[in-house]
Amino acid sequence: MRPHSRQILSVEDCFGGNGWHCELVEGRDVLRAGFEAHHTRVNLVAQAYPQLNALGIVTEAPLSVDKAHMEAVLELLAHANKQLTLGGFEYDLDRSMLVFRITNLFEREKFDPDIISSMVHCGIAELDRITPYTSVVCSTAPDLLPDLDLRRLLMREDLIPPVPGEEEEEEY
Repeated sequence: MRPHSRQILSVEDCFGGNGWHCELVEGRDVLRAGFEAHHTRVNLVAQAYPQLNALGIVTEAPLSVDKAHMEAVLELLAHANKQLTLGGFEYDLDRSMLVFRITNLFEREKFDPDIISSMVHCGIAELDRITPYTSVVCSTAPDLLPDLDLRRLLMREDLIPPVPGEEEEEEY
């Protein structure tokens, strides 16, 4: 069994420093964690790519989408991706999972904990932000889907979780 890289160990140190529980996957440069966000439970996977000095953060949550709603959900994610500067949404068809993925390249073997923390916060916040929009799409009657304006739906601020520190304490 090969030892964990310095890169993934720096990610583990960052998690510990933030009080986030995590588990290293034996024999791989992968760390797993779970967070309770405002709208959903978020599963997180952090994977280090030592040869590139890169870190990938993937957050995901289960989302069952029936055939009648699939096209609208995928279109919603495409519109949401156009608004993003970093990272992107995906839907894992094989596992019925809503996914947000963000990657960063680092200059040093020990990854900067502030950047790691920002990536984790971004991954959790973005997945939590899109969850209520996907719920609206999935709960819309199939015959009304053509009338659902997905761009306008993404502008609804009443569905966005409150910003930590403004109205309530941070949940993750």
